[in-house]
Amino acid sequence: MVLTQEEVRSLVETQHRSPHELLGMHPLGDGSGLVVRALVPNAASVEVQPAHEKNMPGLKLNRVHESGLFEAIIPSPQGVYAYDLVVTDRAGHMRRGRDPYSFLPTLGESDLYLFGKGDERRIYEKLGAQLRTIDGVPGASFAVWAPNARRVSVVGDFNNWDGRCHAMRTLGASGVWEIFVPGVGEGEHYKFEIQNLHGHLVLKTDPFGFFFETPPKNAAIVWDTKKFKWTDGAWMQRRREGNPLRSPMSIYEVHPGSWRKKSMGESFNYRELAGPLIQYVKQMGFTHVEFMPVAEHAFYPSWGYQITGFYAPTSRYGTPADFQFLVNAFHEAGIGVLIDWVPAHFPRDDWALARFDGTALYEHQDPRKGEHQDWGTLIFNYGRHEVSNFLTANALFWCDRFHVDGLRVDAVASMLYLDYSRKEGEWIPNQFGGRENIEAIDFIRKFNYLTHVEFPGVATIAEESTAWPLVTRPPYLGGLGFSFKWNMGWMHDTLGYFSHDPVHRKYHQNDLTFAMLYHHHENFILPLSHDEVVHGKGSLLRRMPGDDWQRFANLRALLAYQWMFPGKKLLFMGGEFGQSDEWDSNGELQWWLLEAGPFHRGVQRFVEDLNKLYLSTAALWLSDYDPGGFYWIDCSDQESSILSFVRRNPEQKRELAVVLSLTPVARYQYRIGLPRPGKWREVLNSDASIYGGGNVGNLGGVMAREEKWHKQSCSAELTLPPLGVIVLEPDS
Repeated sequence: MVLTQEEVRSLVETQHRSPHELLGMHPLGDGSGLVVRALVPNAASVEVQPAHEKNMPGLKLNRVHESGLFEAIIPSPQGVYAYDLVVTDRAGHMRRGRDPYSFLPTLGESDLYLFGKGDERRIYEKLGAQLRTIDGVPGASFAVWAPNARRVSVVGDFNNWDGRCHAMRTLGASGVWEIFVPGVGEGEHYKFEIQNLHGHLVLKTDPFGFFFETPPKNAAIVWDTKKFKWTDGAWMQRRREGNPLRSPMSIYEVHPGSWRKKSMGESFNYRELAGPLIQYVKQMGFTHVEFMPVAEHAFYPSWGYQITGFYAPTSRYGTPADFQFLVNAFHEAGIGVLIDWVPAHFPRDDWALARFDGTALYEHQDPRKGEHQDWGTLIFNYGRHEVSNFLTANALFWCDRFHVDGLRVDAVASMLYLDYSRKEGEWIPNQFGGRENIEAIDFIRKFNYLTHVEFPGVATIAEESTAWPLVTRPPYLGGLGFSFKWNMGWMHDTLGYFSHDPVHRKYHQNDLTFAMLYHHHENFILPLSHDEVVHGKGSLLRRMPGDDWQRFANLRALLAYQWMFPGKKLLFMGGEFGQSDEWDSNGELQWWLLEAGPFHRGVQRFVEDLNKLYLSTAALWLSDYDPGGFYWIDCSDQESSILSFVRRNPEQKRELAVVLSLTPVARYQYRIGLPRPGKWREVLNSDASIYGGGNVGNLGGVMAREEKWHKQSCSAELTLPPLGVIVLEPDS
């Protein structure tokens, strides 16, 4: 079994696509013994020592090429056995360890078949860097999909970043390259050195990397995400048995780097964040926290929406175990954790996914399908099975390894439409001549199906800004399968209404009522998100008209309307105390405002009380999506800018009456129809003095009499505060 000159060249120039066929230990073709080969650059000598048989002698290998290729014949009829390589370098240092080329592949045919088919749900347990113990030998297996590469090596701390040391083998026609490297442990840095289709040598980070160096560095770090000891079993059991549609959901949206800073202006890490953030979210009464994208991203000003490490929490705030600690702590406190998930695009960084093996592997080749013109990013090729598998498994990964309770999917509209933000001639129709991205639709349906089947109780949430039908209906009914959809129309119309001077609001009352015309088409979340307080839009407070008193009154009325209207709630950090300035991702929230006067602290107290009322009153969340959960009392008094409605829990026949008076005029003896007689208590008044208001209202409650009004069997005369919202509940 003598190597040909071509085989020697392929090994020493690191060109062989399956070096395991030549390196390592192999039987000689005539059955007379064994041949052992090793490629060890910079070695002075190499010996083979049996790993388990102490009585077997060692063998010194002969140098057959100056590059470090060694070989020896063992004239023995016995079969291949486990052995160590004892390497002495030119400085006289010796090391001993198992030969990486003596191990069988760590991926089987079924793994590769399912991956090629797009159905390997736990592909993150197969590709990337996996800590393993094989034949009693600890180490890490490395596997990467690069079907068009000429060769791939894993390089890192463990081999001095020398691509000659651990050239990988291809596994059939799968396009997957693999090697097991003994002795590699957690914390080792690595990349893949790829000679791409065009012959260029490039360093690429691991698409399945679990942990990365802190940007701007970008090496992946070997890490075990399975070792964390979770203590949230009770939460996870309740989640499996629950139904998010019929549960309270009041979401506090957080950017972890700018919520609060430490005294020196540094961001909290995940563990440091756990204490103060959980305490605050608990105090404020939110049921969930939603983190803007925590997956690794090189470009901080992207806020996480340009992801370079889809399988790794960003190392800016700590290790994967630190993020697991944070999620676990939230669950122990009874608070759910949602994360932004971004399968709509990825950045062009040449060390990440873009043109991974020299070809458009994860993206489309044609820029009319593969490039986002708005963001300068690339679009996933959802029709390629391995790419679809990469993304669907990624969704399952965050639910599995990090116990997240929901995935809010960013920019869904950009996935659904081939002509998204494109002019005529800048896009390619689908096979039926339409503008729908059929491959993306199939991917979305599959992702939603798998997530809900494998992790019952986990919510998937679409940020979808068009009128695409059945976004939150199951795939078997023709829907996309999301649990919820952000109601962007409600957000746009409501903020538009509140931005008007009150004198003009009578002409825009339909902005507040229109959302009920389509409310039951989807399962909506009402968002006042980070998108509404950036890019020159100003803070929520600054978007309110009038002087300080009116702005704060308007803000409290806006938040009250959001909390009382059907649908789950989402509020971006800072909105809960009326931050004055637009959000700055490089700074922190303006916490000092809470000491600057009564108005900001009043808004904060108001949101806290809104959440208390919300959580304690099933009528505000149990029937969000049932027709019997809401009806208008009266929405026709445009002249006075007054609206009123009822929230109901049909199961308990309990009601709340909500009245909005949205001009700076107090109204006295204003008659409102009510569904039952008797005393009604005022359980919330946005104008209460504790919130910074003027205390105009119905402190002692009102008495409803059997006098028909607004098509209700009873009615009562109310005092309505200026720019205020009151909530009434029957005494019994």
